[in-house]
Amino acid sequence: MTDDDVEKSVLAEFRAAGALLEGHFVLSSGKHSPAYLQCARVMMSPERAGRLCAMLAGKVRATHGEDAFDLCVSPAMGGLIVGYELARQFSLPSVFAERVEGAFTFRRGFDIPQGARCLMVEDVVTTGLSSRECIAAIRAAGGDVIGGASLIDRSGGTADIGVPLTALVSLTIPVYDGNELPESLAAIPAVKPGSRGLRA
Repeated sequence: MTDDDVEKSVLAEFRAAGALLEGHFVLSSGKHSPAYLQCARVMMSPERAGRLCAMLAGKVRATHGEDAFDLCVSPAMGGLIVGYELARQFSLPSVFAERVEGAFTFRRGFDIPQGARCLMVEDVVTTGLSSRECIAAIRAAGGDVIGGASLIDRSGGTADIGVPLTALVSLTIPVYDGNELPESLAAIPAVKPGSRGLRA
């Protein structure tokens, strides 16, 4: 498949799941956008999740090889299912970091073996902030982050997470500061569809 074919296929999966939303959305970063990708709805179907993550695993293999990683690590909540399914594709263990008082940490008996080669897995990367925070937590716990992976990179390839990022699809979806909205977006009431509150 060409990149265009992959993009069309992935967006068709999102539309079929009712997960490609248009309107005025406030993202978890606090930025505003005319589009929102609700990966949780896409992951509701195990068959769809398996198809998408198999495609993503293929791209990760093409970039890093088959045996580049020891562990998949995801930031909760968004990356949790994607990370689990990608770990299944690679026959690796999967753990996740969760926020405690605003900072990612490992709980529930999870630990990172010293020097473990980690793949950090997200659902959607926008600014890359939560990815960088998760990577910092992995490194603080002793892991070696080799790369990152996400279903969607909505920065169009501009987000810097500090390691190579492999995305199934890279989209350029505009984001705006709240005080710099275009008139067309400012005229629509904003909604916050994500799973957590706005970042300070």
